[in-house]
Amino acid sequence: MIFNEEYILKNGKKLIIRNGEKADGKSVFDLFNKTHAETDFLLAYPEENSFTEEQEARFLENKKLVNDEVQLVAIIDGIAVGCAGIDKICSKYKTKHRCEYGISILNDYSGLGIGSLLTEACIQCAKKMEYKQIELNVVSDNIKAINLYKKYGFVEFGRNPLGFNSKYSGYQELIYMRKEI
Repeated sequence: MIFNEEYILKNGKKLIIRNGEKADGKSVFDLFNKTHAETDFLLAYPEENSFTEEQEARFLENKKLVNDEVQLVAIIDGIAVGCAGIDKICSKYKTKHRCEYGISILNDYSGLGIGSLLTEACIQCAKKMEYKQIELNVVSDNIKAINLYKKYGFVEFGRNPLGFNSKYSGYQELIYMRKEI
């Protein structure tokens, strides 16, 4: 799935949302480590990053070659400030209609509408890939993210009180959300 669009943000800056490419390996690797250090709402800690810069570059390049997944990068002034993706849950017949959504944005770029634009882009990609349902899970304390997802029609379908085990705050409840498309 190929995606490449330009937008003007609330602050007047130009934002490019496009597929991650091999050349983005280092910047997306750095983005992962920064975003995962800034919040306790994401799945992993920076030290748990299972990719090297080179592996990230290969991952991004390979995502461009498949037609049922996408990894998008949000770029301002040549800097990767966010990323989002759609991943198939399983390629078995009974679940091939479902995909999973994930997003992360640097705190310094929060409040500019990047989360909305990345979410819209991923929903658009999921429709083109003919998925029928997008799923995600979100920490119940992450009100900003929950409100974003609700704005785009995601609804809660369950909770896991022991979803994440934070090394800072103990167990975090996860909310499971879905959107039919």
